[in-house]
Amino acid sequence: MTGPEMRRLTIVGGGGFRVPLVYGALLGDRLIDEVVLHDVDHRRLAAIERVLHAQAAGVAHAPRIVATTDLTSALSGASFVFSAIRVGGLAGRVVDEEVALSSGVLGQETVGAGGVSYGLRTVPVADALARRISLVAPDAWVINFTNPAGLVTEAMGRHLGDRVIGICDSPSALVRRVLRASGVASASVSYGGLNHLGWLTAVSDGKRELLPGLLESPAAVESFEEGRLFGAERLRALGVIPNEYLHYYYDHDDLVRRERAADETRGAFLLRQQTSVYADLAGPDPLSAWERARRQRDATYMALEGLGERDDAEGGGYEQVALELMTAIARDVPAELILNVRNRGTIAFLDDDAVVEVPCRVDARGAVPVRAFEVPEHGVALVKQIKVTERAVLDAASTGSRAVAVRAMAGHPLIDSVPLGRELIAEYQRRLPELDYLR
Repeated sequence: MTGPEMRRLTIVGGGGFRVPLVYGALLGDRLIDEVVLHDVDHRRLAAIERVLHAQAAGVAHAPRIVATTDLTSALSGASFVFSAIRVGGLAGRVVDEEVALSSGVLGQETVGAGGVSYGLRTVPVADALARRISLVAPDAWVINFTNPAGLVTEAMGRHLGDRVIGICDSPSALVRRVLRASGVASASVSYGGLNHLGWLTAVSDGKRELLPGLLESPAAVESFEEGRLFGAERLRALGVIPNEYLHYYYDHDDLVRRERAADETRGAFLLRQQTSVYADLAGPDPLSAWERARRQRDATYMALEGLGERDDAEGGGYEQVALELMTAIARDVPAELILNVRNRGTIAFLDDDAVVEVPCRVDARGAVPVRAFEVPEHGVALVKQIKVTERAVLDAASTGSRAVAVRAMAGHPLIDSVPLGRELIAEYQRRLPELDYLR
């Protein structure tokens, strides 16, 4: 650092497509003085650096931009480290999807076979990154958005403790949509579970509980994304509103049929789009090229899952969560945010070190869960089984055991078969060199 008051944000995975969302959120707020982009891909790093410089043009006090492929240099002096890596790139995501779908199971990047594969190749890299941070920037706060976010946060926490906090935009977006449908600007909410596996179980404006009334109105329920995904009748029967990713569990077979019938998977679409857009970012107007691609990406989010292409898609979101989190810590301004942190008894049937996704109080001391959460009865077994799967992925990554990796794959509730688990691991190893460490 160049001075005691300077705040540096290092983004590991700084050549990623969504990095401009983070930088854009920082403009106009002098929270961060310098943004350091780190990536192993020179071309992507240079392209995103150009977009950020275009964003900064004419903005007073815009954070200084530094780009480097040297990880130690990037981490040195960091106040915050944002982990946004994608091990294997989008080509790896395509493999995750194709291998799973060819075996008749879901290949989504964080759920099912694809999620296990992604976790197995990501955890060793995230573990090494956490070790490096603990040595080079031990006082930095680490904000993890690397997927599978809860699993990776738990892996990094083994070296960083409570200084690593996982974020996801899905819960906050769900709450925002439900409040809008309920006609209130703010409310106290009860939300919890694991990353991409949570439920909104209560919404109170301080005078009354709003969720039962909302669920009795099909028009209100189906005015927002989760209502259309799950249907008003099902949500009324559940009495809660699931995170959008529960769609992959509740409607697995239908989604597999949809995705096998589609012209391309989500990963293939994104790979095709980004192959084109990163070339466009070398042109005279990189910011406009990036914004066009972002709008298309947002509009087609969950199109295969039944929402279709939308003009009203709410893109982004995680950059705002990250900004609110950094602000609360750096300025010691308490905030309540839904985050991925150690359980500490919040969900009674999980151990204290299990990373869960729950509302937390955040201030200069970090993030701490604010209240106990009772998982809906129908979801208890699912949460337990997914946490067992996550722990098996962590064990496989630390031991390099193919047998444990097979156990992780076979134990996932959307697979539930040792022969199929063994077949999937073998095919993922054949196509993904990042899994060569499994023996």
